[in-house]
Amino acid sequence: MKKFSTAALSVAALALVLTGCDSGPEPTTSSSAAAGGPTGVTTSGVPQPDSFPAGCEAPGGGKLQIGLVTPNLQALFFNQINTGAQTIADKVGADLQIVSANDDPLQQANAIDNLVAKKVQAIIVAAIDTEGIKPAIQAADKAGVKIVAVDGIVEDPAVSSQVGTSNEESGAQMGEFLAKLANDTGEVGVVSALNSTIQLERQKGFEDAVMTKGMSMGTIVDGKNVQETAQSAAENLLTGNPDLKYVYATGEPALIGLVAGVKNQNAQDKTDVVGWDLSEAAVSGLQDGFVKGVVQQNTFKFGYDAMTAAIDLSCGEVVEKNIPVPTQIVTPDNVADFLYYLEK
Repeated sequence: MKKFSTAALSVAALALVLTGCDSGPEPTTSSSAAAGGPTGVTTSGVPQPDSFPAGCEAPGGGKLQIGLVTPNLQALFFNQINTGAQTIADKVGADLQIVSANDDPLQQANAIDNLVAKKVQAIIVAAIDTEGIKPAIQAADKAGVKIVAVDGIVEDPAVSSQVGTSNEESGAQMGEFLAKLANDTGEVGVVSALNSTIQLERQKGFEDAVMTKGMSMGTIVDGKNVQETAQSAAENLLTGNPDLKYVYATGEPALIGLVAGVKNQNAQDKTDVVGWDLSEAAVSGLQDGFVKGVVQQNTFKFGYDAMTAAIDLSCGEVVEKNIPVPTQIVTPDNVADFLYYLEK
């Protein structure tokens, strides 16, 4: 039987209240080109784009204007998507404006509204709340702005193209991986992010898989998709469950926090960790051996494919409705082959 901590439940309730509001703090805006950011990916191991879109001028002339609304600029995962998108934009000559929602669904909706007002041709969105974002993208669609969803699946006619991974299916794959490692027995704790529908999908797929194999779900704590909060939640989880053998982290901040928590509690010899998305902390845990597996998405390809779709749609080209990007499980045995994912 799975158990939620009191803090996790209160956060979930707060998230429901927040999504009913219609105002929030202003999002953070950045421009990679204006700030002298990356104009391409030069690290030898990073997979390069298979091709580049032809591109076109914006209606009335000038460069295409594309917006990218990301959950945050903290996670390596989202920075790599940004790098991929900027690589395509620079090659084609489009202007890309990247806006961080600072992990706030309301800021993300406001950012989309602001980009529509600036008359961009397309918006790429990595949705924090795949349901709560729908009114904003529907309004953008009505204004003639093309919408490309990346990472989280947003099931809405306003989305012209979806780039990403089936989070629930990949969560299930990690659940099966852990169950095999654990010989189908034992209890699993979770460091989740209850404000992220994407991570809840990963959690569901994982839970269903491990319970089908005979394992049980233990306490679920909420890291709120923030590294420091995730670390505190992870340490509380380990302290409150000293015999807990297995812990699953649903995203990059959760895994970074969990790795730090395990090390702070000197629990490396008794705790096996699995989770999502490589980082320096995750690689360190893999190399130390207590992190047993990490679901890795081809984040650069997310950016390449999403930006290509946004440009093609803006130029009137036909684009696939669903553009899948496969995942891989990184283990202590193969981590050396994936170290390029530590690059931004």
